[in-house]
Amino acid sequence: MAIFFKRKRANPLNQIGAMKSKFPQFQSKQIGDNIVFTGDLFVKPELPIYTVSIEYQGNIRPTVKIISPELVEKPPHTFSDKSLCLYHSDNFKWSADKLIAKEIMQWTIAWIYFYEYWLQTGEWIAPEVPHNTEKR
Repeated sequence: MAIFFKRKRANPLNQIGAMKSKFPQFQSKQIGDNIVFTGDLFVKPELPIYTVSIEYQGNIRPTVKIISPELVEKPPHTFSDKSLCLYHSDNFKWSADKLIAKEIMQWTIAWIYFYEYWLQTGEWIAPEVPHNTEKR
């Protein structure tokens, strides 16, 4: 007898509730099943406050962007659209039932910390995976 497991369907209200609980300073704007969260992150007293935008798009990787302060030109670990590269797809698979508040926010806070360290020292001290940018 075969047993089939239905994948949990994403519920945007779960995303909004989790963000309100853990990061109440973030506002949400729902557009269909997509949600854009915008708010400030205070990482350390000596660092500037960062305004961040996170777009939840179901099973598509969340798009995380720094709104302010403006990032330097070509910062490390960002995509061409200036969104943050928070994880390598070989190490983590995003799915719609995972929570932005649990998975993505911690990595965003860490990215800001490592970025600020990189600005001061020129060294990226976060764990990283080599990226192959050559065309196959």
